Amino acid sequence: MRFHSVPLGLAVLLLQPFSLYAQPAPAPLSDPAFIAGSPTVAPVLTLAGAIERAFQHNPGLRAARRDIDIASGQRMQAGKIPNPEVSYLREGQQKDRRTTTVQLNQEIELGGKRGARIASADRELDIATADVATYRATLRADVVTAFFDVLAAQERLTLAQASQELSQRVTGAASRRVTAGKISPVEETRARVAEASTKIELSQAANELALARQRLGATWGNKLGSAETLEAPQGLIGAHPTTAELLAHLPGSPQLARARLEIERQRALTDVERSRRIPNLTLSIGSKRDEQVGVRQTIVGLSVPFPLFDRNQGNILSALRRADKARDELVVAETSLSVELTQASLRLDSARGELVVLRNEILPGAQSAYEAATKGFELGKFNFLDVLDAQRTLNQAKSQYIRALAESHRAAADIERVVGNVEQHGRLINPTVSNQEQK
Repeated sequence: MRFHSVPLGLAVLLLQPFSLYAQPAPAPLSDPAFIAGSPTVAPVLTLAGAIERAFQHNPGLRAARRDIDIASGQRMQAGKIPNPEVSYLREGQQKDRRTTTVQLNQEIELGGKRGARIASADRELDIATADVATYRATLRADVVTAFFDVLAAQERLTLAQASQELSQRVTGAASRRVTAGKISPVEETRARVAEASTKIELSQAANELALARQRLGATWGNKLGSAETLEAPQGLIGAHPTTAELLAHLPGSPQLARARLEIERQRALTDVERSRRIPNLTLSIGSKRDEQVGVRQTIVGLSVPFPLFDRNQGNILSALRRADKARDELVVAETSLSVELTQASLRLDSARGELVVLRNEILPGAQSAYEAATKGFELGKFNFLDVLDAQRTLNQAKSQYIRALAESHRAAADIERVVGNVEQHGRLINPTVSNQEQK
């Protein structure tokens, strides 16, 4: 085995660091095929399939969508006018002397109260929709991060297994040389200690993979099937957006869109409070019958409160300050997201540069050095310390490669978490996964 032909999983991952670049059309999830005489086909989960599964089954996303229904009900209620009121009044107990009054009262809203309520309810509905978009962007980034964490953990396990096999080879060679009297038994002891270390690394890698699969399954509120295997995305790297290009698209961030809608909502609530300064008019119409004189009279009346003391001053002031607070929070969000986006972009550039150096220079050299040291040890040209040093260097390079690979995907996911539905950004990003996200 020569490491300069990078393991397939790692090579594919390097070609496709996240949905910032082109991806193939989403493939449906495969179910196990139980066909007589045919082997069972393990189900394969693609990145597109994982995102679709999370969008369909994530409990938090379902809860966020409920807010849209709640806001729709509030919008419906905001447009309703006050109900009329019917009153009945009887004065006196004696039939020939009592007075009976039947009256209908209708409150008439003044000052644009109904229109202000509708505008406020519309903004609530917009915010609920924006919250869903923000949650989807965050969930999508979480799925991408968890997906590539599983792939990286799988590669760590593969590398740990390969390291154990190589350690067993070295231990066997050391045992044979001790038997032949060519080296000291101390060298064999060292080899067995190194082999035991690889067993520990293998156990740690297996546990890490199990945890990574659990985190991925948690994004759709369930476990990832033990028989399911993950398929790394295929495709070539597209034009990598610069930090300046990403910052130019920052205003389209779902979080900033939500913050701007909050400002509009607070303005609408201020209008609601202002409209309450003007009292409503109550129109009354009815009929009154006086049994003593035997006549029926029509009653028409108007009533309106006199706003002498309470003109809703306190609520208006509070609403104005909440609007000011929303504007300040928008500035804070813009600053925070700008810093976060810049850091994620720099992290992605750094990780990609590190991957190129590791793949093209460090890994092939470390692998060649290890193979040469191992072969030389078997032929008696090198001592075991040379083999251990070469093996340690190779393992460090492999671990560094996987860490850089995982970091590149985390950074790309963080970028998408900030800028949201990135396929809206023209030529920068064009993931076909987004076709499923428009449902």
